[in-house]
Amino acid sequence: MLVTNPSAPDRWGLPLGVGAFVLWGGMPLFFPLLEPAGSLEIIAHRIVWSLVFCVLLLAVTRGFGGLVAVLRTPRTLGVLAVASALIVTNWTVYVYGVLTGHVLDAALGYFINPLLTVLLGVVVLRERLRPAQWVAVGFGALAVVVISTGVGGLPWIALALAGSFGTYSLLKNRVGRTVGALPGLAVETAVATPVALVYLGWLVATGASTFGVHGTGHALLLAATGIITGLPLLLFSGAARRLPLSVVGMLQYLGPALQFLFGLLVFHEHMPPTRWVGFGLVWVALVILTVDGTRAARAARLSTVEATTVVPRT
Repeated sequence: MLVTNPSAPDRWGLPLGVGAFVLWGGMPLFFPLLEPAGSLEIIAHRIVWSLVFCVLLLAVTRGFGGLVAVLRTPRTLGVLAVASALIVTNWTVYVYGVLTGHVLDAALGYFINPLLTVLLGVVVLRERLRPAQWVAVGFGALAVVVISTGVGGLPWIALALAGSFGTYSLLKNRVGRTVGALPGLAVETAVATPVALVYLGWLVATGASTFGVHGTGHALLLAATGIITGLPLLLFSGAARRLPLSVVGMLQYLGPALQFLFGLLVFHEHMPPTRWVGFGLVWVALVILTVDGTRAARAARLSTVEATTVVPRT
């Protein structure tokens, strides 16, 4: 497999990255097509068919070696098992949010996620934040307070999405250097598949299953959840190897931005003034975080260049 230096992006990096985040951002349009299946049935099918998709791709790409290496490493397998629980929780909350008319809350969750990731770095990894990062986190916290006041309660869908995915990302970061995207997803879905199969079997036994009952098209759409899950992950993996980290960081806002537009313009969800203010505060926080991160990365590159420059003796 060709691996391109991230500092020298090729012509495929940006299209791959945009494709990944457009697919992620467009998921609110896909999940309503799966009705009358409920959130839990959709997630169960998503788990099973994602595993099937991963196994097929591993067979085509002859990538079973990476999967076997994970299975032979108990510590890595344990971390991915916890990651599996987190990502399944994230999927479930997201699908529930979309199907119950909370696409804007889902978008808010993924806008908040970078801020929560920074905060997790402090709490879990004992990292020290720069002043600008603290300001960004403060704006994010204020946004949650404002939105909670305006809608009469905590935006729990947004917080659950941000919390589950932020913690998931943290765990994946711990094993990311040794586990590829495809073997990682295969293990995560394999861990959850027995529970998913038991649930699907129970639906069939009680006559509550929609698979095969509402026509071939409905069954194919449920099976397509595997592709919808795996394809953007593979596109993102390819983009991350080809693009500078700063570009990848900017692209991550494309997904929630599309979700926000779909929630507002397609699903016509209500946006009271306090929610606009809350979203505005989050966007200000993300601008601060992005500018600060760009400056810090530039300073780090300059320091590296200066440290490696050999000054000739006179």
